[in-house]
Amino acid sequence: MKKWLFAVLIGSALVLGACGGGDDDATDTNGDGGETTETAAGQEIYEANCAACHGADLSGGAGPNLSAVGSKYSADEIVDIIHNGIGNMQAQNVDNDDAEVLANWLAEKK
Repeated sequence: MKKWLFAVLIGSALVLGACGGGDDDATDTNGDGGETTETAAGQEIYEANCAACHGADLSGGAGPNLSAVGSKYSADEIVDIIHNGIGNMQAQNVDNDDAEVLANWLAEKK
């Protein structure tokens, strides 16, 4: 019985240890290459407004692939596309601040 209890406790510790760790929403304040607050915000805005058509990984779907959109459009052009649409894409109801954060995040995709 003691061996079984010990095995359960060790197994639980391993599982909980594997689930813990880093904070995925951490911000980079010292410039060491980690995720910044704006990057996290851009991704969150994308997931809420764009992922349904452009794919969770930017690979496309009903909308085109956006994985290298920054090599085609500047952040200002992306803001314009968000607000006015392009091709089959309708104008999106995203406020100006969120559109700028999203456009800056997408413009980095090259």
